[in-house]
Amino acid sequence: MTLIFPGMDPYLEDRRVWPGVHNRMIVYIADRLGPLLSPRYAATIEERVYIERSGREFVPDVLIKRLRDEPEAKREPGGLAVAEVVEAADEPITARVVSLEIHESYVSIIDLRNKKKVVAALEVVSPSNKSGAGRKSYRAKQRETLRSDVHLIEIDLLRTGKHVLAIPEAEARARCGPYDALCSVNRARDDRSLYELYPGRLRDRLPKVGIPLAEGDADATLDVQAILAQTYENGGYRDLLPYDSPCFPALSSEDQAWAFDRIQAESKSNADQSP
Repeated sequence: MTLIFPGMDPYLEDRRVWPGVHNRMIVYIADRLGPLLSPRYAATIEERVYIERSGREFVPDVLIKRLRDEPEAKREPGGLAVAEVVEAADEPITARVVSLEIHESYVSIIDLRNKKKVVAALEVVSPSNKSGAGRKSYRAKQRETLRSDVHLIEIDLLRTGKHVLAIPEAEARARCGPYDALCSVNRARDDRSLYELYPGRLRDRLPKVGIPLAEGDADATLDVQAILAQTYENGGYRDLLPYDSPCFPALSSEDQAWAFDRIQAESKSNADQSP
């Protein structure tokens, strides 16, 4: 069940599909790095938690009733009868705000010979990281990492959504030109303004990224394309994704035509190989 596309499968970017893709990729990244890092380092899976709130307005089922249908008369000390008028409040619109606790995983690389110190944090960007509370949470963790002596590795395979990687988008595009996917490495050093960038286009293979470790140790190499292929195969996405429909989020007309050609060619190849 090999990938249909040479690089990122754009059909995996659907927000309804991505959480499963993200979770599998994080696990497979940790599993892939483990043997490369042993015995000095370990790749662990950590969680970042934030609260996502969503509101929904609705008209109440029960209308507000007046406290008294008819005001009662009473006698004041002076003997005059006055009406006790009790006004009802205007009918409100009520809203229920549901708070969802969102858990997002990422990979930490631990130095087992140095008090289990974290030397690198590796993030795979999700659509939720690009807007709302998820963006604020991601940015906060990003700033914390950049202020520390921990390397930051960010993998963004998503074409759409607001740029969220640590390197400013204008600088990334100025250095890399057009890209659909971007991996970024920011090493913990005196000058954290330096980034190592691995851009990719939709029709290209995803990169092999150098993962920095403690000073004096050579980088480990993470093959992002191999991680995606493992995710795709083990997740059964060939059968799950709606390849008979246009991609969502949408591709350009040219890229969609190219995608359909790839899908049809793969379908024909499979049919020819069937007994």
